[in-house]
Amino acid sequence: MIILESFSLQRFNTFGINVTAQYFCRIKTKQDIIHIIQNELQAYTKHLFIGGGSNILLCNNFEGLVIKNEIVGIEFIKENENFVWIKSYSGTPWHDFVMYCVENNYGGLENLSLIPGTVGAAPMQNIGAYGAELKDTFVSLEAIEIKTGETYIFDNDACAFGYRESIFKKEEKGNYFIYSVEFKLAKHPKVNSAYGDIQKKLEEKNIANPTIKNISDAVIEIRESKLPNPKELGNAGSFFKNPEVEKSVAERIQHEFPGMPKYDLPNGNVKIPAGWLIEQCGWKGKHIGNTGSHAKQALVIVNYGNATGNEIWQHAQNVQQSVKSKFDILLEAEVNVIS
Repeated sequence: MIILESFSLQRFNTFGINVTAQYFCRIKTKQDIIHIIQNELQAYTKHLFIGGGSNILLCNNFEGLVIKNEIVGIEFIKENENFVWIKSYSGTPWHDFVMYCVENNYGGLENLSLIPGTVGAAPMQNIGAYGAELKDTFVSLEAIEIKTGETYIFDNDACAFGYRESIFKKEEKGNYFIYSVEFKLAKHPKVNSAYGDIQKKLEEKNIANPTIKNISDAVIEIRESKLPNPKELGNAGSFFKNPEVEKSVAERIQHEFPGMPKYDLPNGNVKIPAGWLIEQCGWKGKHIGNTGSHAKQALVIVNYGNATGNEIWQHAQNVQQSVKSKFDILLEAEVNVIS
């Protein structure tokens, strides 16, 4: 294993921030990560694991060791008449894994097509889109404790999944390296087309009895029409979570803004699209210096070419402050800000 010095991270974060790692290495096997834990980490003041780099904002040069996860692969575990169990290693690009499942008609992940990042990052924030979440098909994950190098299995309950949350973003943040993830997928899938944009797209194409491939294609088309390609315009997708508020708060806002979109939740609270809140504050399409809020989706903050991480974070904080001032709602960043 080679450890490089003063290594540029510009290609390894989707914002395209031009910062360097004091030290950098790649891991390709379980033995690599155990070697790093047992022999290297104690020598560095800080360490950072990265996968696809699609959910991080690097504000400064990283003074420590950056470890790039390149442990990839997909394995068949078992099957019965109705389901198949599939394991993917954590460095596998998420969309590649979803496409493998769609091509084999294994249902359950098609609504999560084209989400950037890696399989290992997916359970950390319980990724979700278009009426589906990772936890719906998740069985378990294998994780290596950073402190000891010991391997542990976390099932669905142990992960404590919530809205864009898991135990790995809260009390166990930074304590484990996720090595592999196992899913239970349907061999005779029932599609989830209830989300409005998907249904509209299927109707446009005159598809009355959609397959999971049709659903995946629709999701990809919708995402490509709304979200900028990080290869063309640096971004990390949705920068903020959609806030969950009490019903009385939603009613107060809706009284002033009758057209406010909202989603009633089983717990009695209401979810309001963060993009709508940001747009009402005038940020959609606003270009300030090297950064700004995207013209098609206010929830996305973009790098127009030479932005620093601190510029982007300052823009994000300005957005937060204006939404707080107008609606008395504090937006929570979905992106992991690394200062």
